[in-house]
Amino acid sequence: NMVMSFRVSDLQMLLGFVGRSKSGLKHELVTRALQLVQFDCSPEVFKKIKELYETRYNKKGSDVAQPPPQHRAEALPLHSSYDRGSAVPRTLPTTNIDYPALYGKYLNGLGRLPPKVAKPEVRLVKLPFYTTLDELLKPTELVPQNNEKLQESPCIFALTPRQVELIRNSRELQPGVKSVQVVLRICYTDTSSPQEDQYPPNIAVKVNHSYCSVPGYYPSNKPGVEPKRPCRPINLTHLMYLSAATNRITVTWGNYGKSYSVGLYLVRQMTSAELLQRLKTIGIKHPELCKALVKEKLRLDPDSEIATTGVRVSLICPLVKMRLSVPCRAETCAHLQCFDAVFYLQMNEKKPTWMCPVCDKPAPYDQLIIDGLLSKILTECEDADEIEYLVDGSWCPIRAEKERSCSPQCPILVLGESPWGERLETPGGSSSDVNGLLATPNGTGENGKATADVVDLTLDSSSSEEDEEEDEEEDDDDEGPQPKRRCSYEKGLVSAC
Repeated sequence: NMVMSFRVSDLQMLLGFVGRSKSGLKHELVTRALQLVQFDCSPEVFKKIKELYETRYNKKGSDVAQPPPQHRAEALPLHSSYDRGSAVPRTLPTTNIDYPALYGKYLNGLGRLPPKVAKPEVRLVKLPFYTTLDELLKPTELVPQNNEKLQESPCIFALTPRQVELIRNSRELQPGVKSVQVVLRICYTDTSSPQEDQYPPNIAVKVNHSYCSVPGYYPSNKPGVEPKRPCRPINLTHLMYLSAATNRITVTWGNYGKSYSVGLYLVRQMTSAELLQRLKTIGIKHPELCKALVKEKLRLDPDSEIATTGVRVSLICPLVKMRLSVPCRAETCAHLQCFDAVFYLQMNEKKPTWMCPVCDKPAPYDQLIIDGLLSKILTECEDADEIEYLVDGSWCPIRAEKERSCSPQCPILVLGESPWGERLETPGGSSSDVNGLLATPNGTGENGKATADVVDLTLDSSSSEEDEEEDEEEDDDDEGPQPKRRCSYEKGLVSAC
């Protein structure tokens, strides 16, 4: 009982007197002192315990009651290992004795104290467009206060003068929106891995006396698919007191079985142009390394039955169908095809998905690289939209073949000899001349050989109809109605093209 009444300083003096360790918590010191009394006690140790005990109580005053005789140190039984004839305590053999369990009754009835186990904390994923400056509130679980479906969880905090200055002196991304912001992030209470932002149902956020706008839902174009809500950090800065005054935030949420945690952060919001500049600074892959990757892709596989001699890569971005300006891809992607980093960052700034447009696999910002080899090719090859990488790592442009255009000359049909031996004339009245051959009434040319009748298809249909009408009128005047004439196709049909 004397030992149990000692303070930490008394216990340390006692343990130091016998050369024992004085470090540790109070219950550890008490355990060592009790072990000393029961196993390694000597008259000197008893004398020291009594001295410390009397000194402590004499300082308090003479009105302190003395302990009853049965609790005095002399009444404590001695351990058999103590040799009364020896002034030095004997050393106990090393045994596996669980002292806290044996003397747990001296520690308020507790046996072995359970070790302190650090509870894993909820972690949120890092967002490329937000750089964390300070953690104002660690992720804290939203605990329902009753059985109601709609719950409210308040949070009170104040900004430091340094944090206020950071916000006030930051530039504006747009009118009324500072780049340094206080944001609220909400996620599932899951400690197994970093969590993405996830809003609980029926969420509403009130800052001081005003409600803060929360991103709405994206409409779905597919039938039967529910609209999705983009879960992003919620900017609270414009509703907060930028002073030493206390800010009160109240989160209203729906309690439907799932557990959520909220955290407050002071962040600096980045733009796509800033992320692009950072990528150009630290994310360019050397052309020689890209060339080595091409060789590895085209290396002959002895188990493959098909030998790959080259691979084509388009210089057109699959996102916007325009020529690449900053060729980019994720290091985790297996393809050589690139997309434009400018448009990729702009699209993820508006709607963050971070998915590769070529293979539809995750392509986060910290895994993006700029292809140095393809950047060099783009400056050297301006008249082609596609190239081909060869086995040795070299490349060649692939230019589209120009379509052959037809001759502007008029198509001419060469027909057989006219049965009535008439000369075909153009609307101007001149005889038709094709390839130096003149169609004559006798069907012979200048060289005496028979020539084929020629029909000029360039004649206007209206003019030909007028000529036919005139011929019919003449025939009607002379001989009356005549049967219609037909051309003879005895010698085949030849196209001018």
